Amino acid sequence: MEGGSRLSNKGITFDGKHSFRDFGLTLANRIIGNPRKLKIKERVPYSNQMYDFSGVYGDQEYEERRLTYVFNIRDYDKVGLETKKTAVTNWLMRPFRKSKLIDDYIPGYYFMAEVEDEPTFDEGRFVGRLSITFTAYPFRIAEREEGHDIWDEFNFLLDVAQVTAFEVGGELQTSLYNPGIKKAYPIIKASAPMKIEKGGVIYTVQAGETQSFDFHLLPGKNDIVITGNGSISFHFRKELI
Repeated sequence: MEGGSRLSNKGITFDGKHSFRDFGLTLANRIIGNPRKLKIKERVPYSNQMYDFSGVYGDQEYEERRLTYVFNIRDYDKVGLETKKTAVTNWLMRPFRKSKLIDDYIPGYYFMAEVEDEPTFDEGRFVGRLSITFTAYPFRIAEREEGHDIWDEFNFLLDVAQVTAFEVGGELQTSLYNPGIKKAYPIIKASAPMKIEKGGVIYTVQAGETQSFDFHLLPGKNDIVITGNGSISFHFRKELI
């Protein structure tokens, strides 16, 4: 939670418009909620023992998260204040599916979010406060793909320096690191047919661009063996809470 006096002209970009630059809104408050884990548990009959099946497929599922923003709307005329409120409300309510939301205080990431609940407006003489809550996909998504080499944007706490494009001549043993909290399903671009072995399973990749739910990268280090001749690259973004 942050007070409005420290937020100045920062805000959010949503549906192609920015809260301050396009509407002159300042942030009075923002609450970035966290998602709750979805747990699948079964109790052993006649026992206090519980079994947790939530990660049986190698991934923990999460519920959607809520993002709440409170905007100051100012105008020295009651009619003008109502007009601004209407314009802002329609901007935020217009998308009918989750859309890209960028929070200026979370650089390098974006949310996929939609307003589902009704906004509230506390009106004063020349100023009002519009409270809006987004329902969002559980994770913030990195703007840049893994393997980018923009050093000025590298975060030592969250990022991993790695290579995601390779030249293969026969067989190549390498690894890909997923620094996110959930599975990543990379888009694979290959100049020729190749085979990828991961965890004892062999995946066949055709020339061109492919993506399959059969091939995924678990959080952390993923050792792979690539067999073939040509170039191959893996395109994915980390997702964090």
